[in-house]
This record gives sequence, C-alpha cells and structure tokens, in this order.
Amino acid sequence: MPANPETRESLILRLPSAADADAWQEFIDLYEPLVIRFARRRGLQDADAREIAQNVFISVAKAVDRWQPDRERGKFRAWLFRIARNQLINWVAKHSRGRGTGRTSQLDAMAQLDASPRQKDVLEQDYRRELFRLAAAHVRESFSESSWEAFWRTSVLGESIEAVATSLKMSPGAIYIARSRITAKMKIVIEQWEQEDAI
Repeated sequence: MPANPETRESLILRLPSAADADAWQEFIDLYEPLVIRFARRRGLQDADAREIAQNVFISVAKAVDRWQPDRERGKFRAWLFRIARNQLINWVAKHSRGRGTGRTSQLDAMAQLDASPRQKDVLEQDYRRELFRLAAAHVRESFSESSWEAFWRTSVLGESIEAVATSLKMSPGAIYIARSRITAKMKIVIEQWEQEDAI
C-alpha cells in the first residue's frame, strides 16, 4: 500500500486506465478478501469463491468507466456487491445445469439475496475489518515493535495489560500510552479515508 494512499474515490476514477497497475492492485487488495468472504458465506469452496472474485473484477474492469461518484445513487461498494451477487447467481446457475445436485434450492436462495438489513450489516462489518487491516498495515511502521506488539496483544487479541506488561517488560502505563497513540493514529487514517470516500 502506498505511503500516502489515494482517496477511495480517486482510486476508483483511476481504474478505467488498464495501465494503472498500482490502482488495480490497491483496489484488489481492499476488495478481494471481501468478495471471497461474500461467496464463502454462501457455501462456496475457496477455489470457487476465488473464481467469483475474478469474475467480479473482470466485470468491474468492463464497467467502471461508466461509474461516476454520486452520493444520491449510493456507494461504490453497493454497486460492487450487486455485481458480486449477480456473478454468484450466474455461477450457481451455470454449475447446476444438467446436474441433479440439489442446487436448485441454492439457486433460489441466491435469487433472494437482495440487500436485506442483515446482509448490509455483514457487508459493512467485513468492509470495516478490511479498513482496520489496511490502516494497521499503514501505521505499523510508525511505531516500535514493542509498542505495536503491546497494542496488538491487548487491543486485538484481548490479552490482559498486566500479562503483556510482564511479557514485554513494559510498564502498564507504557502499554496504555502505546495503545492510545496507535488507536488515535489509526482512527485519523480511517476517518481521512472515509471522509474522502465515495465507496
């Protein structure tokens, strides 16, 4: 990920240029895990979910030049997940033709995949996780290894401050300070990305 990541909106606007490999790589880094999880949650094997993701990105490449930022029409990721949903339905239909596999019920279930409130919550949660992962990768180099480990073990893994303090030979106060600084920096990065975000 670049040291100063472009805004999500500007990233999307760079995608129509097939020659912009950096934009496509950043886009895939952000969305491929989300699309794969989306497909896996619907019962597909990992290889099949990756095929869906590949098909989604091919569809995006063909259509992204027509996408324009417009908050009235909704976020980019809603458009992206409509593509993912359609690719998933197409995949199930294609792989259930001529086979008595019982996938008709799976196809019916896929057809019912409209963006229910629960579905939107799951997609939003996945997106937030991916933003957290990218922000963590972005800010990690700004902190010492011991500060980062103290933050990660206490804030993410849920270990007690006392146990981590003993293990890392740090004071509990130093751990609280590390956690506070890292959390603040990540929050700034995520808020900046979201303020500039048309996704």
